[in-house]
Amino acid sequence: MALNNPYQKYRQNSVLSAPPEELTHMLFNGGVRFIRQGIQHIDSGQTEKAHQSITRAQDIYVHLQNNLNHDIELSVRLGSLYDFMIRHLTRANIKKDAAMLNEALTLAEELRNTWHEAVQSVRKQVNEG
Repeated sequence: MALNNPYQKYRQNSVLSAPPEELTHMLFNGGVRFIRQGIQHIDSGQTEKAHQSITRAQDIYVHLQNNLNHDIELSVRLGSLYDFMIRHLTRANIKKDAAMLNEALTLAEELRNTWHEAVQSVRKQVNEG
């Protein structure tokens, strides 16, 4: 795939060179972004675009769920959260319900922000140690 757009090249290089914790943060940001787009599309009556955005958000949480390290106890809880997100997004998509998407958005933002804080905390500990 040829990337003629410099921005596309930059984005591809950013993803290819990012450490795993940054890739996860990018996924969380994408989940938030696609849920917001889904809400906007529902509000404007664009059901096909809403479906596409919501499906992209679902795909992100499926990917996150499929890549959990099940040797870590926290993965069970995260897996349950991701499963809830996937099911909730599916129901919201079927109903084209912006209120349900707003509920999912709140959780998606909390997950993203918590991840960001955890990464910052670990980095701080590493830099101090």
